[in-house]
Amino acid sequence: MSDVKLSSLFSLESIEEGLYRGQSWDLGFRALFGGQVLGQALSAAYQTVESNRVVHSFHTYFLSPGDAKRPVVYDVEIVRDGRSFSARRVKAIQGGKSIFYMTASFQVPEAGMTHQKADMPQVPPPEDVQSDIAFYEDNIDKISRTMREALAYHKPIDIRTVDAANSYHAQTREPMRYLWLKARDALEPVPELHQASLAYASDYHFLSTSLQPHGIAVTDKTLRIATIDHAMWFHRPVNLNDWLLYAMESPFSGGARGIVRGQIFNRAGELVATTMQEGLMRQIETKGK
Repeated sequence: MSDVKLSSLFSLESIEEGLYRGQSWDLGFRALFGGQVLGQALSAAYQTVESNRVVHSFHTYFLSPGDAKRPVVYDVEIVRDGRSFSARRVKAIQGGKSIFYMTASFQVPEAGMTHQKADMPQVPPPEDVQSDIAFYEDNIDKISRTMREALAYHKPIDIRTVDAANSYHAQTREPMRYLWLKARDALEPVPELHQASLAYASDYHFLSTSLQPHGIAVTDKTLRIATIDHAMWFHRPVNLNDWLLYAMESPFSGGARGIVRGQIFNRAGELVATTMQEGLMRQIETKGK
């Protein structure tokens, strides 16, 4: 399964006008990977807008866990088409039930006032950071059997987490994380493909950043985490054929929820995209305690 290609995930089947079906990848998690639904829903929305319009933001809610062994159907509603902007609502369906909603806004690109206040963090270059896949393979005994079987499906995005070893240790750390990411196989120069791929990758290691101040490892069996909502803003064209730095920080957790903000930079230090996510973080009592 080493030939799994990311672009295939976003090649949706058109069932009828406004209705599309996407195949699922089982990544070995407890449920369908949220990044898959983000990327596929965005791809479905793109099918219904004029070719000169580019998504600049989307806002989503995850309503219930999806089944990674079943396809997902995407129902796209055309909300508005103006002279410069288009709005779409996308409902993801499995087994006749809605599992996810997205609202996306598209714009005809235009020039305008520009500034950037965000500074790219100083971290080791991607060439000096071990690939997450190599780290998993070196620590194969620390990951679940189902995830071991699904490792091939993690390979289409080369993700390199700075100081990845800390993810497996229950120690208190600052709620910040940095990772480099790039498509393993070159993507075609199609803007919507790169944006959908970045939306997919934006859910990797994101919410677990909120765990770091609490000294809880993501592998803790008493832990239950799940995405509640996820928003993304695209500031500049995305090129996932080159390295992007994903800088994450969690400013707050409480009420069994954590919130995380992400900033994505290209190697020139330009802010490409911003993300926000809130999710469930709950510890449960295990049997025998």
